[in-house]
Amino acid sequence: MTHGTDGIGTIGQGASKGSGARGRAASEPESQYSLKVFGEVVKAFRKRARLTQEEFAPLVRYSVETIASIEQGRRFPPPDFVERAEAVLDAFGVIEAAAKHLTRKRGLASWFQQWAQLELSALSLHTYECRMIPGLLQTPAYARTLFTDQLPPLTDEQIEVQLAARQERQQLLRNRPNTAFSFILEEHLFLRNLGGDEVTSEQLDHLLELSELRNVTIQIMDVVRPHHSGLGGPMQLLETPQHQWFGYLEGQKYGQLVTDPKAISTYQMRCASMRSQARTAEDSRSLMQRMRGAT
Repeated sequence: MTHGTDGIGTIGQGASKGSGARGRAASEPESQYSLKVFGEVVKAFRKRARLTQEEFAPLVRYSVETIASIEQGRRFPPPDFVERAEAVLDAFGVIEAAAKHLTRKRGLASWFQQWAQLELSALSLHTYECRMIPGLLQTPAYARTLFTDQLPPLTDEQIEVQLAARQERQQLLRNRPNTAFSFILEEHLFLRNLGGDEVTSEQLDHLLELSELRNVTIQIMDVVRPHHSGLGGPMQLLETPQHQWFGYLEGQKYGQLVTDPKAISTYQMRCASMRSQARTAEDSRSLMQRMRGAT
């Protein structure tokens, strides 16, 4: 998929390399078999170390419920879990090797999988988008328009799978009320009228509804501006519970997970500048209400 922002493209293209490296094209199975295999590997080494899940959990700094979910193949393991489990269990590199072969979640582009996992526990998530309404904010009709316009064309089944994955991911906004979500959107995203008047009106209504959530801030960047700090393109930043910062950039076919502190600092400065350049949340809401009346 290409952003949208959990990607909008052909299922099975791209692979996350992490640390800011570009993904490469790849074809991978859709089943969760690799997650189950990984879980069994962790379980085997945990038992080899004669640790219960209750004893193992504090050593890797994750809850017993999370450990159980990973061992049962129901949850994609966070990168720091892999590192800690490898060290705590003295697994001869087997756990880290197994993690490299994990299959992504059905409906999410392979290069987006790692970022999507980080989102699940983020303390804050900051998004700047100039191409389309971000995936977390899209209505089903808007998302379906993006999927049906995709080239090469997607099958009906692929469209439904990706739409379901997007809607599931959107639950973050309401399921994580303590996570601060900040969005800066370009005004021309609404002027494009993607999908027609009805789709655009519904999308504006949805954004107005989401803007009432205490943990969601939506700001609009005017289409005419003498200065703009986001001309380098769309980006996302998040802070983990361990107060680490990661960035994510996405192009036509590939995504980049950015971990370099120098690059992250640059993106933080740009985000901070754009927040001051964009309309306030209140002014943005008023503008969306006016645009809603014009559609």
